[in-house]
Parts: sequence; structure tokens; C-alpha cells
Amino acid sequence: MISEALKARMRETVARYPSPRSAMLPCLHLAQDELGHIPDEAVIAVAEAIGVKPDEVESIITFYSMFHKRPQGRYVLKVCTSVSCYLSGCDETLERLEKTLGVKRGETTEDGQFTLEAVECLAGCGMAPAMQVNGLFVERADPERAGELVAYLKAGGDVAQIRSHWRMTDDARGMTTETAIGADPAKKAR
Repeated sequence: MISEALKARMRETVARYPSPRSAMLPCLHLAQDELGHIPDEAVIAVAEAIGVKPDEVESIITFYSMFHKRPQGRYVLKVCTSVSCYLSGCDETLERLEKTLGVKRGETTEDGQFTLEAVECLAGCGMAPAMQVNGLFVERADPERAGELVAYLKAGGDVAQIRSHWRMTDDARGMTTETAIGADPAKKAR
């Protein structure tokens, strides 16, 4: 159920814009932040707040991959499928995750822990295949690393520790990344 407080925050947000339609994305973010996803009642509340038909709000939700109509898992795994990641094996990574989690792309595990998504360009082309867990980057996410990642999270691993940490290499290769998954604990990000 949409709270009156959320509806009030939406109206306050709309009032800050010269054109109410310009507040659609911020209102959708407000709804998703509070509810975890955007159910039909939130679509109606956003439409009412900005003065459009619910169909217009639906079209925005389905256009942007950051909005979700269904509840998401505790961990949202997004695997990039753009050209660099495709050429680096993102399909194999997705297949490994599907097998490990027992779900297909776009689904959430029965226990509500993991949602698996295939998405376009995460802007990690240099360290493909790239993926995100709850918005944090994991680069060079090959099938083995993806399997380790799921095991780490299932064992209660800290999601904040999985992100890629940039560090300088000592051998003129420039920059590289490492994560808590498979990283040598002696090598810390500098």
C-alpha cells in the first residue's frame, strides 16, 4: 500500500519542477526506494502526482532497466551483455549463474535472495565481462569468478567487499582491479 507520506513526498517533488512531467523519474525513484519495486498502485500514485495517465508511467518503467515491477532479491546480479562483455564470455557467465542459482535471466530465486538480470552496457568494457551486485561493480566476471561470488554471498559475505578495487600494477601494465572474491588478501587497493 502506498503511504500518504510517500504521496506527499511525490507532490513536493513535482512542485520543484517547472513541468510536472519532469518529476516522473524522481517520483519513480521515491516509490521504488520505499517499496523495493514499483507495483501497480505506485504507478497510479506517480501518474496522479504528475498529472498523466498510468500508461505513460508504465512506458517509462519498461524503458529503464533501473526500475522493477516485481520484487527483487536481496542480491541483484546484473551481467553486461554488450559487445566487449559478449566477446569476453558473458554468455558463459550467465549460464553458470543460471545453473548455480536455479533461475533464468529476469527471475528471482525462490528464497528471495538472488535476482539475475542480463543488461546492456555497464561501462566496464576494459575489464569484461562486467557485472554488478546491488550496483557495485565486479569486473572480469568469468564463470568461475561468478560461481565464487554466489558462494561468497550465500555464506554471508559482505556485498560491499565484492566491488572491484582499482590499483596500480608494479609492472607497467597500468591499472588493474581486484575484489574480495579470489583476491590475494596480502594485496590491498592502494
